[in-house]
Order: sequence, then C-alpha cells, then structure tokens
Amino acid sequence: MFLGIELGSTRIKAVLIDEVGGVLAAGEFDWENRLVDGVWTYDLEDAWIGVRAAFGDLVRNFKARHGGFPQIKAIGISAMMHGYLALDINGEPLAEFRTWRNTFTETEAARLTDVFDFNIPQRWSVAHLYRAVRLEEKHVGRVDFLTTLAGYVHYKLTGERVLGIGDASGMFPVDFENKDYNAKMLGLFDDLLSEYKLPWRVLEVLPRVLTAGQGGGFLTEEGARLLDPSGLLAAGVAFCPPEGDAGTGMVATNSVAAGTGNVSAGTSVFAMLVLEKDLGRLYPEIDVVVTPAGRPVAMVHCNNCTSDLDAWVEVFGQTLGLFGARPDKGELYQKLYEAALKGDADGGGLVACNYLSGEHITGFARGRPIFARGPQSIMNIENVMRTLIFSAVATLRIGLDILRDGEGIKFEKLFGHGGFFKTKFVGQKLLAGTLDVPVAVMESAGEGGAWGIGILAGFMLEKKDGETLENFLENKIFAHASLEEVVPHKEDVLGFEEFLQRYKLFLEVEQKAVEVDF
Repeated sequence: MFLGIELGSTRIKAVLIDEVGGVLAAGEFDWENRLVDGVWTYDLEDAWIGVRAAFGDLVRNFKARHGGFPQIKAIGISAMMHGYLALDINGEPLAEFRTWRNTFTETEAARLTDVFDFNIPQRWSVAHLYRAVRLEEKHVGRVDFLTTLAGYVHYKLTGERVLGIGDASGMFPVDFENKDYNAKMLGLFDDLLSEYKLPWRVLEVLPRVLTAGQGGGFLTEEGARLLDPSGLLAAGVAFCPPEGDAGTGMVATNSVAAGTGNVSAGTSVFAMLVLEKDLGRLYPEIDVVVTPAGRPVAMVHCNNCTSDLDAWVEVFGQTLGLFGARPDKGELYQKLYEAALKGDADGGGLVACNYLSGEHITGFARGRPIFARGPQSIMNIENVMRTLIFSAVATLRIGLDILRDGEGIKFEKLFGHGGFFKTKFVGQKLLAGTLDVPVAVMESAGEGGAWGIGILAGFMLEKKDGETLENFLENKIFAHASLEEVVPHKEDVLGFEEFLQRYKLFLEVEQKAVEVDF
C-alpha cells in the first residue's frame, strides 16, 4: 500500500492506494489561506493539524472498510508549488510562509528574467528570495534552507533536504539535460547578490534535486509522531521525492509524455503542456518547468479560478437556508453547474472578473472580483452560473492563445482534473468550448494530486529496471482506465468567443477597481 498526501489550496488530502492505483481509503481536512499584512499565507501549525487530521481520517476509513491499521510501503508528499519558505539551521521558519498567490515580486522577477534570459514568474521562490535580500529583511543572513511547502513537510518527516525536479523547477530554473539546477544561472544569481555580503551561496540553501523513481529518504521516529500521534505508524517507511501539485497533476492524468497536456482547475488553474522541443523564445506569461521525470513543460498558470465562483455558490446556499432548505454541498454544486448548461451561449451579455488576487498573464498585481451586467443583459441563474464559470477559465484561454499564436502549438486533447471537474460533465463541456479542444476526464480525476504522489511512491518501489515513468503509467496504472471525452460544440465555442471579447474590455474596469482599492 502506498500513501499520498497533498496540501492543496483549500484541502489537505490523504489517499491510500494499491499497486495498480486502486483507492483503498482516503481522508481530508479543509483549510484556507489568509491575507495578513498584504501577504497571502497559511499558518504552518495549521498544516500539521491538517496533515494529522487527514491521515487520521484515512486510518478510520481504512479500518471501517478493511479492518486494522494500514501497512504502508512508501509515502509521497505533494503541495502547492512556488512561494517562499525559509528555515534556519534548526529547521524553524524565519518568516511567514509566502504562497504562490503573492504577486509583489514584479521588480525582482523582471530583473531576474533579464539577467537569466529565462522567464522568472513572480511566484517563483528565487524571485521571493531576491526580494527578501533586496529589502534587506533581517532574517536573510540566517537562511539555511529554502524550500517549498512539500519540501518542508517532507523534511520534517524524513530529515532530508530534497525536492522532486518538477517542484524544484518552480523554485529555480533547471537544466533539462543534467536534471539539476542550471549551473550558469546559479552563478549569475550569486553575482547579483554579491554586494549584500551574505554568508551563503544559493546552491547551499536550495534542496537537492531528485527525479521520479529515486529514493527520497525514510520516515524518522520524530516524523512518525508528527504524522500519527497514536504511535501505530512505525518509522522506516520509504519516501519518494516530494513534488508540486503541477507534477502530481500530470501523473494523475497520464500527461507526462511529450505531446500530452492537462488542465488542473481548482483555486488556481493551470495548463501543463509537455513539449516536443524547447520554446522558440521567452514568453513573460509562460513558465517553463519540467515533469517529475525531467521533461520540459510549458505551463500556463493563472492565480485565480474557482474562489469567486465558490463564494457565489456559498451565497446561493445561504439564500436557500433562509427558506429552511439545507442542500447537500455536492448537490448544490451539481444543480447550479447544470443550470449553466441551460444559459445563453455567451452568458446572456453578463460579465465577471474573478481576480481575488493578482494575475500576471493579464498584468494585474492585485485583484478585485467584480460581476456586472449591461442594460440589455439577461439576468437569470442560468446565465449567472455560466458567466461565473466562463470567468474562472477566461485567463487560461488568454494564456493558451499566446502559445497557439506564438509557437503554433496545437492541442489534440487535454486531460482535466481538480475540483472544477467534480460536477460531472459541466465543467468539462464548458472548458472544451472555452479552449476549442476536446477535454477528457478520467475516473481518477477527483482524487487529484494526492493520488498522483501516491503513484510516484509506488513507482519508486515497483518499477522494473530501466522502466520510465511514462511506460509505468501507461502499462500499469492506466492500462484499463476509463475516461470520458467531450468534444467542443460549435455553439459553446462561438458563445465563449463573444464572452471573451466582453471580458477583455472589462479588464479596464477591473484595473480601475484595483486602483481605487475599495
């Protein structure tokens, strides 16, 4: 049995699987980021409360189904990529955990992009590190280890300062051939920081890079108690390299081979397109990262997806509560999403911008969600829901158009996973129309990255000599997987195009709202 744990944006999930990916038990814990003094963050104590709660929930569910305590052969940790998590020599945080959602590193990201001649997005760890150094934050001289959330949890459980290459590629650029940090850029960064007389060089504080299939250490006694205070979980369990949510999403959708792609949609939304060759030039809107096995990937990442949509669903649920109705949350989403299918193709002339935080693809350092209508708009629940769903994925479409127009990249099919696809068919159908490309969803899509990192833990122990991750997934995990594919309907495609024109014009209103800062 293999255990995968993922710390997502709104939920910490634990999934226990067998050798072919079958789910034996699962557990979860809800949590939420907070905006504190202008910084999007999570309390790390909440992370440990959540990890223990999710694992405890899984153990209870396993016992109810199968009896006894699960005998775990290997564990994998996944979490949100990027951000800034700096630790001192004792492994204690030196500053608040700064998540991927923070977009205040515009100056630093632009400078590094120019120096490296390689796009460095604002949420990447190296941009946050450079900002902390430039602002001469008191703690920077004491940084002993800089990592991601997945790397931090893995480190506390195993004592190992390592990171899977997919997650590492969102901290600092990697060399696709050598499967390690780019040596030239490491030198350029150290030169850039030389005037600050720091006691460390950047390679000394970054985690060691590992690829899928390599060993990531073993559960320590201290780590076992962190994860399972009951004392039933024994030390010594093997760990695979910790990975980011983008990498585990690729695994969970069997999208790690060249020419494949997926869309992960939840609090944020991103498309991962595994490249046949490097991009022809630098695009400020496009990340270049890698799969857990080290293949280059074009990543279109949008900070905002379902947060605004979820808030509206909550309001609609509260409205029903005024009449004494208490609908199941899943049923509420199901009914509201299905209503969107009955709306006008373009959303009835309504428009919304879902930017709760900044959005680099369209040039926003901050966000303000807005919903608007014109005098001729048709305001009903069907069009409201369709507009909210369109808004959740509109910026993704803008980013993908950059690759289509600039590189001529064509997408034969994209695999979807994440909360956006929990309601069967609806998100899938509307995204197919939004992107004008078939969208496929597998049975495992709802399990997400926790399932994906569990698969990577299994790959570490179960792979044959010389077997690639691509072959392992294709031949063992997905050999008999069923999927549902939805092709774009012309009416949906044309309807979204009309909405998109309104949306692009409406971004001027969004900009004014940000400037007013209400």
